[in-house]
Amino acid sequence: MTGILNVYKPQGMTSHAVVSKIRKIYNTKRVGHAGTLDPMACGVLPVLVGSAAAVQEIITGHDKKYRAGILFGRTTDTGDITGNTVSENTPEFSEKELCETLAKFIGEIEQIPPMYSALKKDGVKLYKLARNGIEVERKARIINIYSIELIKPLEDGRCEIEVSCSKGTYIRTLAEDIGKTLGCGACLYSLERTRCGAYTAENAVKLGLLEELYEKNYIKALEKLLESPEKLFLDKSAVKLPAFYERLALNGAEIYIKKAGIPEKLFEKDRLCRIYNEKNRFLAVGELLDFPDGKAVKIKYRLI
Repeated sequence: MTGILNVYKPQGMTSHAVVSKIRKIYNTKRVGHAGTLDPMACGVLPVLVGSAAAVQEIITGHDKKYRAGILFGRTTDTGDITGNTVSENTPEFSEKELCETLAKFIGEIEQIPPMYSALKKDGVKLYKLARNGIEVERKARIINIYSIELIKPLEDGRCEIEVSCSKGTYIRTLAEDIGKTLGCGACLYSLERTRCGAYTAENAVKLGLLEELYEKNYIKALEKLLESPEKLFLDKSAVKLPAFYERLALNGAEIYIKKAGIPEKLFEKDRLCRIYNEKNRFLAVGELLDFPDGKAVKIKYRLI
């Protein structure tokens, strides 16, 4: 079985633990996911099963949306309420000042990744260093905050916001920076990822349902929950290969477009294409390459 599973990760579980359960349920070692969620966080975790794991880099790069609960007046070593308290202050700002501050973070901004993250330094994940009291320098990077909305009013030093952002955005760091700007510090008390690219919380599958189907041996039902990676590439041109060229392509050969009768105009907007066989079965994503003796398509992501 192969495909993308839109899983709703429950709070209190690591993304790695979710992947381990999916490996068992779908009886495959080849499983990936589109962006780690902290144990405290819940929400959309697209899981790539079987050959679909080949497009992990594509789906990880998608924009995301979060619902975040911010506690003002407290900072912790992890950036959320599960960590050790570093400082405490009394918040002294109005809701109007809060909204004005949130607006300052919309657009391209620099953000320094937190120590409690899955980023690596010399092959070691930062959160492992942080747990041992080690802090290393992290370079600031550019992220994009498309929108921030106050969705639960400020009350008793708490509020909830909805954030639409680019890949690589750390919401814990965003909350800390907002608190720093307001002069009192802040940390997260809740976090839900509500969207990752085309995958939303409304359409996500609960882990409990997957486990129930597995226990009842409802294999067909589990298979139906897998979505084809094809939907990630519907904006690309479609190329149908005759059986002879299909075998060559799947074996790693370059397919010269003139010999295979593939129109070059299909690649006017993008050098990637969807590759199908004669029976319209989606096989792979191909890439147009330039060679001295002509242009050819070669498989970039094999998806069967």
